[in-house]
Amino acid sequence: MENKSTLLKLSIIGLLFSGLLLFFFSSDSSESYTDLAALNCHCPPGFKLNEDNKCISKNLYQQYDSPNNQGVGGLQTGLPVVRDGFTPQEIDLGRYLFFDPVMSIDGSMSCATCHEPNKGFSDGLPTSIGKDNLKLDRAAPTLWNVGYLKRLFWDGRAATLEEQMEMTLFSEVEMANNPENLLNTLNNIDNYRKLFAEAYPERDKKEDIELPEIFKALAAFQSSLISLNSKYDQYAHGYHAALNEKEIEGMNVFRSFVARCAECHTPPLFTNQQFAVIGSPEPDGLPLDPGAEIPFADKSMRGAFKVPTLRNIDLTAPYMHSGKFETLREAVEFYTKGRGHAVPKDEKLYIHWHIWEPELSDYELDRLVDFLKTLNDESFMPKMPETLPSGIKLTNQQT
Repeated sequence: MENKSTLLKLSIIGLLFSGLLLFFFSSDSSESYTDLAALNCHCPPGFKLNEDNKCISKNLYQQYDSPNNQGVGGLQTGLPVVRDGFTPQEIDLGRYLFFDPVMSIDGSMSCATCHEPNKGFSDGLPTSIGKDNLKLDRAAPTLWNVGYLKRLFWDGRAATLEEQMEMTLFSEVEMANNPENLLNTLNNIDNYRKLFAEAYPERDKKEDIELPEIFKALAAFQSSLISLNSKYDQYAHGYHAALNEKEIEGMNVFRSFVARCAECHTPPLFTNQQFAVIGSPEPDGLPLDPGAEIPFADKSMRGAFKVPTLRNIDLTAPYMHSGKFETLREAVEFYTKGRGHAVPKDEKLYIHWHIWEPELSDYELDRLVDFLKTLNDESFMPKMPETLPSGIKLTNQQT
């Protein structure tokens, strides 16, 4: 009996010792990183998986024609060409990268810092905040339906999502990273090495992560942000009870030859993807923003900016490139105050010919706002990661 009691005590001590060893070693190795499940193998809403494991865009607008493949026209007009054909794994990897502050030089900000899902993938600020709380020059545009756009940034300086991502990551005033540091950082995180190997199985699993893979994954995720199921869309597809009387009145003002809103903010994306000089005012005390004049080296484009989409516009206040107008009512009223009324006296701008003096009544302006709010749709909102591959905790901003 005595021998059995001794053996039992030794066994218990051995189990306790093994448990302590397991606790210390496991806690040490998981202090920074949490093992993640495999990447999603299903396409996000609005896409269908084909036999080549590619997510292909599917929506009701594909049943309509698109004149000259421009994707602009009336209620039942086809969309322009969209960036699709990414794998579910690429899209899911891009989702992790988008929300992970490890992408910035000091781990202080992620893409979602300026493009918060709960703020229309903008940030609710007049102009965004960059590295070290630096106030930037322009507002953060929404990323909804960004996969359809031909030019990126307010001044159109990027032609692809990959270019846009590279410029943002390596801008000294934004995420302030550099290629060498970004690659070193991600390649030293086991979780990311595993996820990149899963998203890009055609390469050796032991190969290092490369910049084109990072940019492509981020482009894949951003291209999956689709918003095409608003009250307006339901109306456009034939369900006319989707809009009430005042919203229909607002739509008629929007499309009228008097207001001319639809000339630039053309359905179905509610942007013609062109550049326009509208003469919107800068914040008090600031000089004129030259806009597209700089990247295109064209003086006729001084003060020109890319016509933004109006999808989810009610969620992305304040408005204009400088965030000058706090409300939609202020923004629409600007267009009825007179052609070039806010242009500085020492500036000669080539105001877009659609900008004139429609003299809309207060009632018509109110109905315009009613209509613009029918463009809200977040039904395909992506799921936020519960944990990040880097081990950095998600902030309240991101969740």
